[in-house]
Amino acid sequence: MTQGVEFNRLMLQMRTMQMEAMGKPQPAAPVEKNVNAPAFDDMLKQAVDRVNELQQTTSNLQTGYERGDQGIDLTEVMIASQKSSVAFQAITQVRNKMVSAYEDIMKMPI
Repeated sequence: MTQGVEFNRLMLQMRTMQMEAMGKPQPAAPVEKNVNAPAFDDMLKQAVDRVNELQQTTSNLQTGYERGDQGIDLTEVMIASQKSSVAFQAITQVRNKMVSAYEDIMKMPI
């Protein structure tokens, strides 16, 4: 169940980054400077690491199922596969938005 919570947290972080990259307004939050907040690059690295972890878990489950290991159900393999696929698609969209924002900044006159 912890994996589901982590996945939901990861998806929320990626959606937030996507909304920020698109320039869409965020819900109003109290203006406080949080010195303990992670840096953007740390958050992005954590998101990429989490996607990688999901893909490795899926690969291990698929291999175990193909070998006929006991306790690995096909539904478990398929759910893990879908989770890693959705996470990869989300991180790809975040990357695309970041590249687009970078290109827009580079086109700005000085």
